[in-house]
Amino acid sequence: MNKLISAALAALFSAGSAVAAPLCGELGFAGLLAKCNRGEPIEITLGSGKPLGKGAIALQSGAYYEMRVTADGSAELALTGAQFFRAIWMNEIVINGIEVRPMAIDSLEFDEAGTATLSFIAIKPGSYEVKIPNTTSDSQKVAISIQ
Repeated sequence: MNKLISAALAALFSAGSAVAAPLCGELGFAGLLAKCNRGEPIEITLGSGKPLGKGAIALQSGAYYEMRVTADGSAELALTGAQFFRAIWMNEIVINGIEVRPMAIDSLEFDEAGTATLSFIAIKPGSYEVKIPNTTSDSQKVAISIQ
């Protein structure tokens, strides 16, 4: 199964010259999940009246990332971003030590304080955003680009 996924992703990356290469040349046995292919962790904070992040985020297509979404419990809040979540291959979501391997997600909602860690490979180049639904403030969304 992992070989099939690696082969499909390799075909995707070689399909056009505009697609960025993974972060390391020799991926080895671990493939795209190799340690040398990991980008910097992404921190998102859900809090009533607080900004989600510290500015725009640039990701590299073919690289592995972890996004830590932490809710402070000040309000029942969600994080949406269906277009972004469709532009990545989701490895897993870890919540309180429970690993979930979803096919796709539209949003995450926090009823109380906690952290969810999403691990994924950025795939489809483009500009996306994740945000708190039904808000208009720029501080309540984070722009994410996949290059």
